[in-house]
Amino acid sequence: MNGVPEIVGGVRDHVHLLASLRPMHVVANVMRDLKKDSSNWVKDNFDRHFAWQEGYAAFTVSPSATDAVRNYIAAQEAHHSKHSFVDELKELLGKARIDYQEKYLL
Repeated sequence: MNGVPEIVGGVRDHVHLLASLRPMHVVANVMRDLKKDSSNWVKDNFDRHFAWQEGYAAFTVSPSATDAVRNYIAAQEAHHSKHSFVDELKELLGKARIDYQEKYLL
């Protein structure tokens, strides 16, 4: 897709990806293709019943925050020993002032 994966990490119930994308990228298309291709790979190599959840959350990151986000993704296990995925997502959405419906967070 001509993007650059800066770091990928996560825990049992979710994945974080920091990627540099080009201006012509459409996030919805990148996520669709990434989820489709990775799902096919997991099904072929590990678990034929694997499936991603329907949605995703995407945030832009300023160049000055890239290192902090990279460190945050690298420390997911320690972070999630204290905060759940849903609590984390609510916090991120709140900081970004994004309205959401609770039913879509699970």
